[in-house]
Amino acid sequence: MSWKPSEEIIKRSNIQKMMLQHHFSDYHNFWQWSVTHKKEFWSETIDNLGIKLSKPFTSVFDSTDVENPQWLKGSKFNIVDSCFQNDDEATAVIYQDENGQLQKISQQNLERLVNRIANSLYNAGLVKGDVIAIDMPMTLKAVAIYLAAIKAGIPVATVADSFTPNEIAVRLKITQPKLIFTQDYLLRAGKTLPLYSKVVEANTPKAVVIKATMQSINLRKNDIFWDDFLSDNTTFKSVIQNPDDVITILFSSGTTGEPKAIPWTHTTPIKGVSDGYYHHNIQKNDVVCWPTNLGWMMGPWLIFAALINNASIALYYEAPIDRNFGEFVQNAKVTMLGLVPSIVKHWINTKCNENLDWNAIKCFSSTGEASNSKEMEYLMQLANNKPIIEYCGGTEIGGGYVTSTMVQENIPSTFSTQALGGEFVLLDDENNVADKGEIFLIPPIMGLSEKLLNRNHHEVYFKDAPTYKGQKLRRHGDQLVKLENGYYKAMGRVDDAMNLGGIKVSSVQIEAVVNRLDFIKESAAIAVSPEDGGPSTLVIYYVENGINESDEKNGTYLNVVNKLIKTELNPLFRAKELKKIDKLPRTASRKVMRRKLRDLYLGND
Repeated sequence: MSWKPSEEIIKRSNIQKMMLQHHFSDYHNFWQWSVTHKKEFWSETIDNLGIKLSKPFTSVFDSTDVENPQWLKGSKFNIVDSCFQNDDEATAVIYQDENGQLQKISQQNLERLVNRIANSLYNAGLVKGDVIAIDMPMTLKAVAIYLAAIKAGIPVATVADSFTPNEIAVRLKITQPKLIFTQDYLLRAGKTLPLYSKVVEANTPKAVVIKATMQSINLRKNDIFWDDFLSDNTTFKSVIQNPDDVITILFSSGTTGEPKAIPWTHTTPIKGVSDGYYHHNIQKNDVVCWPTNLGWMMGPWLIFAALINNASIALYYEAPIDRNFGEFVQNAKVTMLGLVPSIVKHWINTKCNENLDWNAIKCFSSTGEASNSKEMEYLMQLANNKPIIEYCGGTEIGGGYVTSTMVQENIPSTFSTQALGGEFVLLDDENNVADKGEIFLIPPIMGLSEKLLNRNHHEVYFKDAPTYKGQKLRRHGDQLVKLENGYYKAMGRVDDAMNLGGIKVSSVQIEAVVNRLDFIKESAAIAVSPEDGGPSTLVIYYVENGINESDEKNGTYLNVVNKLIKTELNPLFRAKELKKIDKLPRTASRKVMRRKLRDLYLGND
């Protein structure tokens, strides 16, 4: 099953408009131009997106150093100013509150709320360059707080609301915020889950607490409620900054225990916004819905990609797992719906979103984990055969490196193109160009990180990386296969990181927790993908710690392991199997050979 664009869809697409300007009739030639003429492509893209610059750039980037290309050199701006260029009365955010009522806020009123919060931050004693943290669900207030801080020149450290107190503490120790915004409770699937108490347990700085329930809570000394924090002043002048000033600190698990702290600058969102403009074809007054959280890159991506493209953000406050969400998509007239594949699998099992009117949807998007073609075909039919923009990238990319378009044939669970303005090469284990292998990015690409707060950026991405045609390459860790038709399919990770339910985590993080258990001497966590594609599952191999127990105990052991993972890392993580092994396979340098364990599990060894 596939989807092919009509002549009318192609004609109205943002890609086609750009192609016609340059007299391209073939998409691949257009993509090739976008990477061979990067300065021209990105300069025109900035114009297409209407990025507001207080001072123009003297060059798009400096091509002498691909690790630090200095994007939009010489310019001054604040990226938030580009978020408010639609009509004053245009809907900026559509949301469904706790009572199930559909609410809308205009661009003008959103900007006023943003300004009130920006003034409140300064009234609280913060100054330009201080850091705040946000640990709360994706609500209207979360969006406004995020934009307000950036507008005020205050970087935002984002923390996913599902994290345990330990994981919250790790992130705040790295970023040292002066203030944290949170909520009293989370409302999930009819349950009321504590959030403020997790923040308190993590020993965070002063908190501003938003009430989502009528339950009473006792605040710590110096913590305040939202209503006592918010200023009435609705005017605020944006703090104009350099392109490389930090606006956000996001986290992504690498191959060591501590997550990488990745700063986003004022130029980073331009990458995601361009992906939204070209590849997702977001147009004025579209409605973009992507159930996510500011703790993951798709949270900031959603805000910028929607607002800068003059579209509306659609926010559903609870979990997107039942018919209530489907009715929200229907009633909000969502035009682009993004998700992680695991959600679709749940919808198939429950049939919760069948027989709804999703005809307003122009396209879906899928990211966070590998998808399954049969499940994606099911998703397409929920909106009467609409395409799915497969989208793969990373927090350190600011968007995607491989994706799909609305001007090409759309085949479920495959990527039709490398992202416009970016290029990569696939290399095998011997660093030869191959149709299946590890992807290496060819910098410079707008959006790529240039520093890490808690790692050596060069060592993580560039040290000992191969070259290609004399060009320096940047490692990423994903593995792809190029199909006979020129499309691509995701094959998971080649390093020790994994995606579980759309959340990236390192094997080392899981093993560090599991190894604390008395019956485990050492362990190795691996992600295993189904043969027909789809989300990975977690399997843990372990060597027993001198206790001669039978394999029948493994069921009990598995429960113990999952309880610890849930408590220490994330309640969304769960091991499918716990398998005992006499010894872990290792290289001569004692590194665990997780690929060999995957082969063993799949019966390929």
